[in-house]
Amino acid sequence: MRRVIAVFFVAALAAGLTACAEPGATAAPPLAVEDTCPQASTPLASLGLIDDVRGHEGPSTACLSSHAIDAVDDDTAPDLPVTVTDGEGRDVEITDVDRILPIDISGTIASTVFALGLGDQVVGRDASTDFVGTEDLPVVTKTGHTLNAEAILELSPTVILTDTTIGPKEVRQQLRDAGIAVVVISSDRRLDTTDELVTEIATALGVPSRGEALIARLDAAVDETLAEISEVVPADEADRARMLFLYVRGSANVYYIFGEDSGADSLIDAVGGVDVAAEIGWEGMKPLTAEALVAAQPDVLVMMTDGLESVGGIDGLIERIPAVAQTPAGAHRRVIDMADSEILSFGPRTADVIGALARALYAPEPAK
Repeated sequence: MRRVIAVFFVAALAAGLTACAEPGATAAPPLAVEDTCPQASTPLASLGLIDDVRGHEGPSTACLSSHAIDAVDDDTAPDLPVTVTDGEGRDVEITDVDRILPIDISGTIASTVFALGLGDQVVGRDASTDFVGTEDLPVVTKTGHTLNAEAILELSPTVILTDTTIGPKEVRQQLRDAGIAVVVISSDRRLDTTDELVTEIATALGVPSRGEALIARLDAAVDETLAEISEVVPADEADRARMLFLYVRGSANVYYIFGEDSGADSLIDAVGGVDVAAEIGWEGMKPLTAEALVAAQPDVLVMMTDGLESVGGIDGLIERIPAVAQTPAGAHRRVIDMADSEILSFGPRTADVIGALARALYAPEPAK
């Protein structure tokens, strides 16, 4: 099921991204700089919490205090060669990690490699990798998130870490035929699979102890963040925000609801919301229908920032999808947006992402 879900996600996201790109062009959005987001580093309980999380009016943006990736305090040298069985069942031998190319649709693999302390060995990036330290890396994706074989081969990578969210698979095979070790990492991105993701990547790069250190740090940060959120979640489930994740790309007329096992559901659970897609039996990612949206009756819509902008903001969203106006979220203009490359990344920034969403939900910044 989750493999099928990943395919749906790739198709939906690629359609939207491709529609926004020039034919044959390398898609490289401006890299994010350090934001001014003071609420991200302020204890949640110390912020101005709203009284009624279900009835609050107005939009909010979830933001991170920093776009930097901190490396673990472990400089154990890679122990190579290593042979792994990758996500497609192939046995891959890695003999050299001096030139690493980590590429996927969310930038998660790259952020994990940097968190493992191997950022200096990274030679290129995908269009979604936009954190500090990647500014000068060449982009090897074009027309959205399509692999550019020529650009990749020019970089002479010794190992490529990727997953099935980016392709096409024929290009991955072309790279294998060129003698490059290509490791396909699991595409299952959820709160409860982050440790597995780190283990896969650390093992492939011959740094298992660094992976263990990163997992310990991530688990501690997530546990601390979840405990912080639990203090502000309404005790009565009837008072908790009914939330729905919408994926949209207006220029391509792509409108999806993300339901159970999409990854979005684990974010909603983490912040103490009620996943209304699960209530209506919505599994994975499926095209939005007016009937499903009205039946779900969400108080809060969660969206990617570029997706919301692609339909012209909340007014444009309601104009394009009139059923939004028939929900409490539409009536209250209650939309939480977050950067596309962050919201579903589930990597080293997992704790920061759920903390940012919780702040946007329980202590939204006043509209400027």
